[in-house]
Amino acid sequence: MPAVKQRPERPGAQHWIPPGADLDQLREAARACRGCELYENATQTVFGAGSPTARVVLVGEQPGDQEDRQGLPFVGPAGRLLDRALAEVGIERADAYVTNAVKHFRFTQSGPGKRRLHQTPDMGHITACKPWLQAELAILDPEVIIALGATAGRALLGPSFRVTKQRGMLIPWPTDAGEEGTRRSAFVVATVHPSAVLRADDRESAYAGLVADLRVAAEVLH
Repeated sequence: MPAVKQRPERPGAQHWIPPGADLDQLREAARACRGCELYENATQTVFGAGSPTARVVLVGEQPGDQEDRQGLPFVGPAGRLLDRALAEVGIERADAYVTNAVKHFRFTQSGPGKRRLHQTPDMGHITACKPWLQAELAILDPEVIIALGATAGRALLGPSFRVTKQRGMLIPWPTDAGEEGTRRSAFVVATVHPSAVLRADDRESAYAGLVADLRVAAEVLH
């Protein structure tokens, strides 16, 4: 039996992060990231976007199809739903910073038109990409970090995180999280990803739950 060909081990994102970079320099450097294999099929790196003085950072899972094509986070249907929910609790999207735990779109292709179907990143992808997220948070120094979904929660709080058990709670940001330079006493608030609301059988109830969780974060900011 022929030997199974192993993928070469990659160094992770840290190799591409320039020391002392600001957000614009990080965004530019991320274009060249080869920290995991996801760059091979993605259109481009989708880095975070928003106010550099944001008090709140929203972390999603990974770019979707529209985000991959446009190069911006949360610009598809899930992003529009998120904008509506944020406005409802009094958080202005323009005052926030939005990013993802994984910066490249992971997908499979199926059907006659080869439609690109979302595929959840695995822990290896989350770990490889985490230095970008850490670098963003170190610069932004937010008061509240909102984890949108299980992947974001695991990236921020570790593999034992469960969104079903910890959503809507004010979780102190771990002091050993590795975000050098973080000065504030920040909190993480977890909720479901907006795309889960769009897939829910009872969308109205799922949306109300998302809004309730976001309101916890909004109360800290207000």
